[in-house]
Amino acid sequence: MKIERFEDIIAWQKSKELTVQIYKLFKESKDFGFKKQIQRSSVSVMNNIAEGFERKSNNEFKQFLYIAKGSCGEVRSMLYLAKDLNKITENDFDLLNQLSEEISKILSGLIKTL
Repeated sequence: MKIERFEDIIAWQKSKELTVQIYKLFKESKDFGFKKQIQRSSVSVMNNIAEGFERKSNNEFKQFLYIAKGSCGEVRSMLYLAKDLNKITENDFDLLNQLSEEISKILSGLIKTL
């Protein structure tokens, strides 16, 4: 199956889901620095997938996927901090951490195919 739009990319779909969940989870947070950082890093995952795809060059797309993968790692790192500082529950951590690991694995596979 040929991917015609970035919206068809599973990693983008899952990263959008991750971003929406993070925005909802931290909506009421008063720690604005932390909140902005985790939101920015989650948005970076989905936006780098989209931007790289729209470049229409496999080399550029691959580079943007590496950036998205790095941002995905940043999200996971922030999730550990959020859990340790009791900003999120263990259950929320588990769900979001698992989703971000899944996205990272999908990105790795996509990078290998390019």
